[in-house]
Amino acid sequence: IRKLCFAIKSGKRRIFRGGCAIIAPMSSKKVPIVAIVGRANVGKSSLFNSVLRRREAVVAMEPGTTRDSITAKASHKDHNFWLVDTAGLKTAEDEFELTIQEQIKQAADSADLILVVVEATPQITEEDRRVATMALKSRKPVGLIINKVDQAHRLNLDHFERLGIKPIIYTSATQNDGIHEMLEFVTSNLPKATITEDDDRIRLAILGRPNVGKSALFNALGKKQQAIVADRAGTTRDVNRAVIKYQKREIELLDTAGIRRSGKIEVGIEKFSVLRTLGAIEESDICVLVLDVNDLESKIDQKIGGLIKEAGKGLIIAVSKWDSFEEKDAFSRDTVAARIRREFEFIPWAPLIFTSSKEDQNISKIFELASEIAEVRTTKITTSKLNSWLEHQIHRHPPAGLKNRHPKLNYMTQITDEKTPTFKLFGAHTKLLHWSYKRFLEKELRNEFGFAGTAINMSYLEKHVDRKKADPYSWKNRLRPEQVPNFKIKKESK
Repeated sequence: IRKLCFAIKSGKRRIFRGGCAIIAPMSSKKVPIVAIVGRANVGKSSLFNSVLRRREAVVAMEPGTTRDSITAKASHKDHNFWLVDTAGLKTAEDEFELTIQEQIKQAADSADLILVVVEATPQITEEDRRVATMALKSRKPVGLIINKVDQAHRLNLDHFERLGIKPIIYTSATQNDGIHEMLEFVTSNLPKATITEDDDRIRLAILGRPNVGKSALFNALGKKQQAIVADRAGTTRDVNRAVIKYQKREIELLDTAGIRRSGKIEVGIEKFSVLRTLGAIEESDICVLVLDVNDLESKIDQKIGGLIKEAGKGLIIAVSKWDSFEEKDAFSRDTVAARIRREFEFIPWAPLIFTSSKEDQNISKIFELASEIAEVRTTKITTSKLNSWLEHQIHRHPPAGLKNRHPKLNYMTQITDEKTPTFKLFGAHTKLLHWSYKRFLEKELRNEFGFAGTAINMSYLEKHVDRKKADPYSWKNRLRPEQVPNFKIKKESK
């Protein structure tokens, strides 16, 4: 870990097995890192969200809401920097808490500037002193942020000077007071730098139920302990991110909170975490659905797979904890794979792999599949090839009719400006097409042109409009208000 922190601080890249490399959040010119540290429930995540001007981190009244260190791109005037929100510093009571506390120290070690956040209270706590001491020992620029001053009416806060940190900045994250002064202090102590992102970056979201091994897979893919891993469910609450370089292409990993059945989602922290997970699906290009090999009987996995399909994303089904599978023999893999294929028959195009984060089994294979799926999603097919294929399919298997009317498909084309492969088919009476025929066309389209590992959209549109039943005044919708003639329709007499 110390070597890794040194590599991040020095701007170096460390190459790992499988062609992967951890890319520290910096370009060729090192982008500074600012860490927000402090004891639990002093408003660190609120300040983090105030600087970003969006709700990136989960905020709640419950102490210890933040568990993983969250990194996000921040800017002020012409300065760019990486802002890191950390968990609250406190005495570790078990191994789980010890992992969290170690992560705080790692974030402080890799930072170029540290913001120590305390709450505006009449007394200084022992945790405040520990945080201040840790920050001052780093011999880096340190600022003291006294938060929640809106709740300290007429309270003398001069006793915080005994912490030995200057300058002291008074803030209120809820009222957005003092945020500008805090950013001025940050930028005045950091060099100018620009964060450049690869436009060709692949965004890979890791999804699944709680405690199926998502964070362990995230750490194995990133080759570092960035997400907290524990046996208890619901460990991850925020969306953790890491950027990996694989075969000269950047892949951004998104570790998400587990999704449970709707009736079991608790109001508050877990609800906000699930909402951020759903947002990660929309943000990503490809999703990895993690299944626990020891607990495959779950409808939630199928529901998550359906959400990914509806969002039009690429999908990889990863069976985790393969090393812990007890009843393993020469036929176990085929038996489990057949069972999963039956349960996920609505997404037969998704590749299936068996992984073990503990033994590093098939970890690099995920990068290979993600790169292949990303290439497939950019496939463009000419209109002539599509219409030749469509004509052949209709001749081979014409669509069935309904109510003395027969659907007719005339031609199709691909929409090239969509991230998801999208096709439009034009014809007559397309609303009468049976769902089984639409599924048949999608299956044959995949057999002919590929698109393995990604969802595709096929929409069926009417080529001609029945003008007899059309609204005679619908042409007014195509005009500006001032172009519409001013006349009234005579009402029929009773």
